[in-house]
Amino acid sequence: QQKMTSTLLLISCLVLLIPLFSAEECLICDYFVLVGEPTAVSCPIVTFPGLHSNYSLTWYKNGSATPVTTERRARIHQREGLLWFIPATLDDSGLYECDVRSRNHSNKKTINLTVFKNDKSLCFNGKMKFEQKLMSTKTGKIICPDLELFKDEDNNQPEVHWYKECKPGFLEDKRLLLAEGENAVLINNVTVQDRGNYTCRMVYTYMGRQYNISRTISLEVKERPLQVRPEFIYPKNNTIQAELGSHVVMECNVSSGINGLIPFWQVNDKDVDSFDSTYREQFYEEVTSHGLAVSGTKFNISQVKQKDYAHKFFCHFIYGSQEFTAYIKLEPPAQNIQGYLIGGGVSLIFLVFFTLSIYKIFKVDIVLWYRDSCHPFLGKKVSDEKIYDAYVLYPKNRESCLYSSDIFALKILPEVLERQCGYNLFIFGRDDLPGEGKLSEDKLH
Repeated sequence: QQKMTSTLLLISCLVLLIPLFSAEECLICDYFVLVGEPTAVSCPIVTFPGLHSNYSLTWYKNGSATPVTTERRARIHQREGLLWFIPATLDDSGLYECDVRSRNHSNKKTINLTVFKNDKSLCFNGKMKFEQKLMSTKTGKIICPDLELFKDEDNNQPEVHWYKECKPGFLEDKRLLLAEGENAVLINNVTVQDRGNYTCRMVYTYMGRQYNISRTISLEVKERPLQVRPEFIYPKNNTIQAELGSHVVMECNVSSGINGLIPFWQVNDKDVDSFDSTYREQFYEEVTSHGLAVSGTKFNISQVKQKDYAHKFFCHFIYGSQEFTAYIKLEPPAQNIQGYLIGGGVSLIFLVFFTLSIYKIFKVDIVLWYRDSCHPFLGKKVSDEKIYDAYVLYPKNRESCLYSSDIFALKILPEVLERQCGYNLFIFGRDDLPGEGKLSEDKLH
């Protein structure tokens, strides 16, 4: 039992120690410093302040088994858990290792130090900057980071001087103020013109010698979306067609730069769920890619009823002291007469074409049928007030023709023109009456 108790105590101690020596996410953490300036590098292993006496922290140059000296006068030394470079040189760039040890535990972490030069004709290096972001139209603060460890012999923070794009004097702008007790600049009513590179610089005294310490901050200003008067995206006082019994989603969207607008539906001066208990209104809010807030509400009509056609569905929202309204009205879908029009037009064209074709082919037969059918109604005379359609004169008793003219005039013509075609012929020698004038054969020549 004592052995089991000892084992449990050991496990409990290990569980307590593991989070005390857990490292941050970086495998090799990066630090950078301007050549000729001091810097202090911290070990990126999180430790619990109350257990300082229970562990030791030692710095090594990567690949070396000899610890970095603790002599304070040395340019590179370790002091109070920090690795100091006073000042840093280009040769100091490289990997360093911090080793944290306790009675039963050891943990190591590697850091990468980069010592850089400023860009030509500039007071900073474009690749070695701290990034900060502010929102326009608000009060913002530009902070000079990582200066807490650099205090004078009286434990006071040295004065910090500020530059914008390596030029002094930008603090003459009345919107800008130095923050008391902080290494920061306050900006009232931030604008996009405040974007740029800000350099903060101070003088640090160590062992009687003075060193410059500088930080460059790249400030990005995001424009705050303008607050515009809310307006309806949808509906637009319009109607939509919906069949009886169909499913319809009634949606209302309001666009503005203001959060918190709550649109709501009403029908016949009642909330939609009071008008019909099956309607369930749902409110939502989202932000577009342009930063505008869109507020919306919707409800489902699972089955369109006849009563839904009789009312307008109003969407309301209140802005300030005003109320804004837009509506949707449902209506049955209109009958599609396009098919009927096309079919009727094609049929009419076909009928005209068919009629013209029949008339072209059977024109004579149609005329004759008309004459026969309408003869009782037209009387004995035709419409031109003539009794006969044609007069037939022919020579008689001509031996050279073998009476062919008599046969043609008295038999063939009546057979074809009168019996078949319906013409009325006056044939000399057949239709003349006794006592009428007689045409001599000499006049036929």
